Amino acid sequence: MDTATNVIFGRNSVIEAIKAGRSIDKILVQKGDVEGSIIKIIGDAKKNGILVQEVEKAKLDDLTNFEKHQGVFAYVAAHTYYSLDEILNEAKLKNEDPFVLILESIQDPHNLGAIIRTALTAGVHGVIIPKHRAVGLSAVVEKASAGALEYLKVCKVTNISQTIELLKNSGIWVACADMSGEIIYKENLKGPIGVVIGSEGTGVSRNVKANCDFVVSIPMFSNIQSLNASVAAGVICYEVVRQRKY
Repeated sequence: MDTATNVIFGRNSVIEAIKAGRSIDKILVQKGDVEGSIIKIIGDAKKNGILVQEVEKAKLDDLTNFEKHQGVFAYVAAHTYYSLDEILNEAKLKNEDPFVLILESIQDPHNLGAIIRTALTAGVHGVIIPKHRAVGLSAVVEKASAGALEYLKVCKVTNISQTIELLKNSGIWVACADMSGEIIYKENLKGPIGVVIGSEGTGVSRNVKANCDFVVSIPMFSNIQSLNASVAAGVICYEVVRQRKY
């Protein structure tokens, strides 16, 4: 295990962090904004012995670099990165075929957070991200995941291509999303599967694509021939769900 980031903000993210038993040092709430889910956060914090302090909105704006904080900010223990073995063991414990997302060079933290949220709801056992030229588990990612990051294992690796080889050696078929591939609805995604989603600008790199077992594409019916990375991940994840469950 490795760790990263020690702040989170946004109501859902803080609520889920408390619920998940994350070690929280202190929660800051905006003065005059004690209503709705903020009341729940304060109540849950008190039950768990977490210090709550009211501060001016300007303080929260400064701490979050003017990201949308929804009037709440928390200092937490660093988030955990998991190993590849821990992700595969998650599938084993659930008696399920492994289902892994591999993200190559996703640089937008909002995209990464959205992908993590979708991956959790689709039953993905873990997400793999590269150590270099990609966003890590920042506070913005945590907020964009709406609390999903508390429940989904994320692994950070040095080399995506080598990691794909490790997955294949573990009996997992690896597909990548690219417009040159077969329509996804014609492919068999029922067994142990890893899916590679490329960067927002350039997609899956040539070397990574060459290491995949097969290539899948999402059909397009307009002059625009690409999807946002998080949307593409959602379409593919739920096609895996459809084939496995229905």
